[in-house]
Amino acid sequence: MVLDKRTGGLSGRFLWVLRSVTPHWGWKGLELDSDVVFQQNLHSQDPLLFLQALQPLWSTRELRQLREEAWRGFAALDNPLAGLLDMLEGSRGWQGKDPSLEAWVTCELQRWLQAQPRPGQAQCSLGLKELQARAVRVLAESPPSLAGPLVSIFQLQDADRSPLLAYVRQLHQEGKFKEAVMLSTKLKLQPELDVEKMGTPLLLQDKVNLVERYVDGFPDLQRRLLVLMDSWCQPDFDIRVVARQHLKVTSLKLEKLSPKVLSRQVLHLLERFGLDPALCPNVVAQQRLAALRYLCYKRFVERSMSQENWADHVQDLVGQNEWLQEQLLKLLTSHSDMATAAQCALDLSLPEARLPATVAAELSRLRLQERMAEAPFEDRRDDYYQLPVARENVHFLASWEDLARHEEELLQPGLVGVDLEWRPSFGTGGRPQVSLMQVAVEGHVFLLDLLVLSQTSQAFSQLVLRLLSDPSITKLGYGMAGDLRSLGASCPALAHVEKQLRGSLDLQQVHRQMRVVDMPAPSVDGTKGPRGLSLLVQQVLGKPLDKRQQLSNWDRRPLSEAQLVYAATDAYCLLEVYRVLCRDPTRFHLSEDLAKSLRPGRSQRPGAREQPSRQEASALPQQVPVAEGEDTTPEIQARAFRVVCDSMLQGLARSLRCLGVDVLVLGTGEDHRRAAEVARQEGRVILTSGLPYHKLRAQVRAGRCLSVDCSLKARQQAKAVLRHFNVRVTHADIFSRCQACNCDQYLKVSKDMMKQLMGLSGHQESPSNTGDEDAQSKDAQEPGSAPAEAPGGSTYDPPCRWLEASDLQASVPGTLGNGTRLQLAGVPVGVLRRPGLRHFYCCTGCGKVFWEGSHLGRVTANFHEVLEGPPAPASPASSPS
Repeated sequence: MVLDKRTGGLSGRFLWVLRSVTPHWGWKGLELDSDVVFQQNLHSQDPLLFLQALQPLWSTRELRQLREEAWRGFAALDNPLAGLLDMLEGSRGWQGKDPSLEAWVTCELQRWLQAQPRPGQAQCSLGLKELQARAVRVLAESPPSLAGPLVSIFQLQDADRSPLLAYVRQLHQEGKFKEAVMLSTKLKLQPELDVEKMGTPLLLQDKVNLVERYVDGFPDLQRRLLVLMDSWCQPDFDIRVVARQHLKVTSLKLEKLSPKVLSRQVLHLLERFGLDPALCPNVVAQQRLAALRYLCYKRFVERSMSQENWADHVQDLVGQNEWLQEQLLKLLTSHSDMATAAQCALDLSLPEARLPATVAAELSRLRLQERMAEAPFEDRRDDYYQLPVARENVHFLASWEDLARHEEELLQPGLVGVDLEWRPSFGTGGRPQVSLMQVAVEGHVFLLDLLVLSQTSQAFSQLVLRLLSDPSITKLGYGMAGDLRSLGASCPALAHVEKQLRGSLDLQQVHRQMRVVDMPAPSVDGTKGPRGLSLLVQQVLGKPLDKRQQLSNWDRRPLSEAQLVYAATDAYCLLEVYRVLCRDPTRFHLSEDLAKSLRPGRSQRPGAREQPSRQEASALPQQVPVAEGEDTTPEIQARAFRVVCDSMLQGLARSLRCLGVDVLVLGTGEDHRRAAEVARQEGRVILTSGLPYHKLRAQVRAGRCLSVDCSLKARQQAKAVLRHFNVRVTHADIFSRCQACNCDQYLKVSKDMMKQLMGLSGHQESPSNTGDEDAQSKDAQEPGSAPAEAPGGSTYDPPCRWLEASDLQASVPGTLGNGTRLQLAGVPVGVLRRPGLRHFYCCTGCGKVFWEGSHLGRVTANFHEVLEGPPAPASPASSPS
């Protein structure tokens, strides 16, 4: 008999055991007594008896009853906080990783305290400091999962910080970096800890969000964190050096710590915390270098910027930064001849001592000639859409008096074209401030100087709000959502103007409709052809817009004549495009419903998934859109189409191989120059997403490089590429090439031969793998193992010969004569007994084994719109002799 020393009676555990057996023995009286004692223990003032009484319910996981009894027990305890500590100090079961009753009681007590009418009163006792001291000792031995409840229950955030700091440092020393940071954040211990020591392990694990929360509310720690992350963005910095200094850090994700990714994270934190970008000189320099590359491309490759505009932007970007000056010189010598490089160095006042000898000599020659004027741009005005409004009807409004004089014209019901201009930041700052707002009406264009009006005239905001919210005025735009967000960011009084917009039509939405129904697409190389609004104007009005002033300095006053004409043209062309579309919608393959929606007075709110506006496109080099229209390039057979993809397009590569296209994929670490080299040597087209598109395009012939939209799924990317290059795919091309290695040479393997090979290789049938279940799952996950009957009655039967014994190495089972080992382990044994399965196929390049499954039908259905011709009729396969 087991007696409880405190009560003089039977222990709760023993009584519970007796209760469980009395129904069989008939001890009714003893059962009644045990119930009484059980209830007494539950409501006992002794915490250990209370815990002991809960054990049976915990063992049976009767959680609902367990919670009810626990809450009644908490109410019965004189001091629940002291009682919890008694329970934890009197037991050690809660210190392990497995769930324990003590840990559950701790979390439940936290909930109970929070549910009390006055939760603070239960915790406010004269001995709270003593309880906190005991709780810290318990905390030092507890698993991280109990840290939060203990902190909450005992108000440890207000307790003596020394033992808490010691506990956090102990967690960090044990390699529990996440737990240490989360606990110190909860206890507000960050100012007394080293942010670099605490944050570096989490940064190496790509847990930037935890570090961001850790420094939130502590500006000094934010600055230190940004300085640390910026130091990792130095040129030639090796993050592996940092990783070697933190050997306890597991699950490293160093690929997420490239300078490009780190720069984005630093810029996010700078904006999030509102700190000075001067804290991060390396990130700013990298951003400016990217902008310099883009500007050099626009000036010297596209030749779409004037020397004046180019020099204006470059001067602001480079300043007196010696490293950027050096990078600029390298760009100049790579993009232009010595004379142009010397002229640019002179215009930008670059230090002559830093110039290469050849450029310095050319600069001296220019000075001697005393003739440094820029060669004028070729006059190509006839190639572009021209503003059909007299120059005197383009009005520049820079005061409230100017606005008042033209208010009636601006607010006249009817059609208006609306556009915005701002100085591009090239990704080196936040959202830029709008400089100019253009409003075009019939026969007039009004240019509103926002640099002045938005700062000095409240009436300006009211007028703009009346214009945009009046449903009787149909506002036409292109990419309106992005423009209105920028307008709201530049003028606080218009912060919510996007929600108040009424009576608008975004022609970008209409333009998408036109593309879907096979309107002409941009040129194949994606750079010389117009894009965005310029493309729409070309398609509807016959000539594109002249975009050479798009990237000019719109903050400069006075604006140049070319800028004024460009700004007016951008807004007025919207009116002319709209009228042509309404007059003859069927010419542009627009539906009748869409034609009705184009009528004035219909309200169209910008959608949440709006594409960036054309001005946002000026921030950084744009991704070249994948053409989905009808191609005019000569048709090419799928098996003759050869491409090279970067490592970011693995899914696209598999999809194209699935359709017979010859696809080479670059390795993860291979440089972009390798893609250009392979394309030139092997006559391949470059498909890229993350590589520098413009640099690649310049190294191959026109039309041999395409940037793929990564927001699309692989199947959609494949269809877009095939249409873009006018590739003809037939049913016979499906699975004509191995998706794994790109090889197009197969061998056909009889079922008997496959059984022999699997037996020789040790892949014997086992009781656990006797059905077709595994085979079916293999079909689903192995794209190449899907040749089966497709819609229309065709089957997979590529032209290949049978595998014979002479094709195999005698000394090494399951190995072809060329050394390729067949991947027999990937063939479930159960598939050998599948009814109707006649043979297998093996790739001679990688040894992958294929068999008839369901994938052919799925691929045929997924790509039916790009497949040509009827499926080939099924033909019975002859057996090998």
